[in-house]
Amino acid sequence: MIDLTQIQSPILFRGDAKTAYRDPAAVWQDGWCHLFFTLVETEEDGRVFMYTAKSKSRDLVTWTEPRKLTPRDQRLNYSSPGNIIRHHGKWVLCLQTYCRENGEKYGNHRSRLYVMESDDLENFSSPRLLRVKGDIPEEEMGRMIDPYLLRDREDPELWWCFFKQNGVSMSVSRDLIHWNYVGHTEAGENVCVVEKDNRYYMFHSPDNGIGVMQSENGTDWTHTQHLLLGQEDWPWAQGRITAGFVIPAKTTEGETWLMFFHGSGPEDEKTMFDHHASLGIAWSRDLENWCWPGKSK
Repeated sequence: MIDLTQIQSPILFRGDAKTAYRDPAAVWQDGWCHLFFTLVETEEDGRVFMYTAKSKSRDLVTWTEPRKLTPRDQRLNYSSPGNIIRHHGKWVLCLQTYCRENGEKYGNHRSRLYVMESDDLENFSSPRLLRVKGDIPEEEMGRMIDPYLLRDREDPELWWCFFKQNGVSMSVSRDLIHWNYVGHTEAGENVCVVEKDNRYYMFHSPDNGIGVMQSENGTDWTHTQHLLLGQEDWPWAQGRITAGFVIPAKTTEGETWLMFFHGSGPEDEKTMFDHHASLGIAWSRDLENWCWPGKSK
């Protein structure tokens, strides 16, 4: 059981001039919080490489040294882990490529969605392409990033994939291999969807902050909140707060929703995309009112 009072800082991993921590996703297993994220490293010659990495903790205070799960390759830059699900006895992690082999600042038109499988959340298979637009050639799929997998509330054999394309696009599958495209809705990037009281809550990232939308059926969404958390008082996040990932946890305060996110600062993220991004944490009992270490009660 997590004692939130022991977390002294909202920053879990702090970025610097050569390092950025972005796009967190987490899962609980056997008392461990396994935290996956994008690790961005600027090398001595100025070249930037992105990795999917992980760390784990029992108390959200002490974390293991981050470990890279994907190769050093600017043509791929596997990154932005969306979430981790359980499917047919395996752990399945969804993620993206963010292809920057020509020196691009952002991922180019070849960026796609993938999954990796694991038996133990430590060792993962090679990434497999997610054909979320159905049976069309890969070159016709278009740029897509930031996947998130969700089991349907009423049909447990049905899986949704939310991803960034034309706002947020949605596809469905019964085996995570064959997909049917459903449509799209207006929202930002880094989507996370959770269920509470027979409603879906979507957390997404507009230009700054974390937007919240609600839906009863998963396809029709209503905007309800725009969260900035403690940005006004956080120099490390005053450039941008984004990529909120929400997961339930058992704490000394009772059932609690944790939010992992990343903040960039003090400058605008557009000027410092590959460095000075840090992973942060906040929490809520109702998905509406949020607290964090150091917040005045």
